[in-house]
Amino acid sequence: MLNRNSAARVNSCCQCTSFALRALAVIAGLLLTASVSAFDGPKTEASTLRLQRALTRLAAEARPGMLGVTVLDLDAGTAVRVNADRAYPMMSVFKPSVAATVLAKIDAESISLDQTVTVARKDVEDGAAVPSIGAHFTGERMTFTVRRLLAAAISESDNTAADALVRLVGGPRVVTAFLRAHGIDGMRVDLDEAGVSRIFQQTEHGASIAPHETAQQESARYRRGYAAYLNDPRNRTTPDAAADFLKKLWQGRLLSPGSTRRLLDLMYGQTIPARLRNGLPPGVRFADKCGTSYSLGDETAAYNDIGIITWPDGHTVIVAAFLTASHADKKHRDALFAQIAREVSQRSK
Repeated sequence: MLNRNSAARVNSCCQCTSFALRALAVIAGLLLTASVSAFDGPKTEASTLRLQRALTRLAAEARPGMLGVTVLDLDAGTAVRVNADRAYPMMSVFKPSVAATVLAKIDAESISLDQTVTVARKDVEDGAAVPSIGAHFTGERMTFTVRRLLAAAISESDNTAADALVRLVGGPRVVTAFLRAHGIDGMRVDLDEAGVSRIFQQTEHGASIAPHETAQQESARYRRGYAAYLNDPRNRTTPDAAADFLKKLWQGRLLSPGSTRRLLDLMYGQTIPARLRNGLPPGVRFADKCGTSYSLGDETAAYNDIGIITWPDGHTVIVAAFLTASHADKKHRDALFAQIAREVSQRSK
């Protein structure tokens, strides 16, 4: 028979045990709810596996080219990756990182949007999605605001503007330092557009083109330059690193709110060329940047698109897609990127 003190102790222990069980039940319920919500509806584990299989199939169809893709669903917290941990040549995909470095300096008030930059004719580079600064350059020197150069580099993919911005911040290494400071380790910027062009043209390190170069010699030089570019480790990124850059940009972890909106708006403004954009459903917003190399024969060194897809309800998915050494023609390359976007949209809407 229990005395009063013993009974009190037993009752206390029972109450503690009952409380602990109730607490464990609540915690288990919360964990179950979190697990269900993370994989609910189109964001189920089965859906993620279907997307993985679809992208793996597209990568197989892209051979002998190499297709690398990273897809981050920021709402579901899921990631799908195919050939995503190897480095791919960026071409113009490096430009948003240059713009982010510039905007960070604007945030720090070391430069301003209305500051002017002088560009010399010798610094004019070919290449833009639409006729831009390089195409309309007149005289020996022209002056542009940082605001104009940013718009030209990102929305119009103007190479002259991008190189002017690289010089403004202090060179490619400053851009890479910005990326490293924000934990983006798989992306490196070593060259501006002029530097990339010198690889293709085989004019690096003071080399020059023969004054009376024959067509055969020119063709051989471009073959050497093309092979050199494919084997060069500079200006490369993994799809994972490109997706991480976009994620941190979207989440406001790279720039001030105003500068974040500015860069995203410039990326929304890139509508040409259209790659992933061609496979997206109506009503979504897409902030992206493409990158393209020239083709040698039937092979294209780099054909890329990275972007942020946002549905009207705020659902956000990041896609970074890189295709290198592709033997497909432009029609089939574009169809491949459109299909990537369709597969992502079907699993993420």
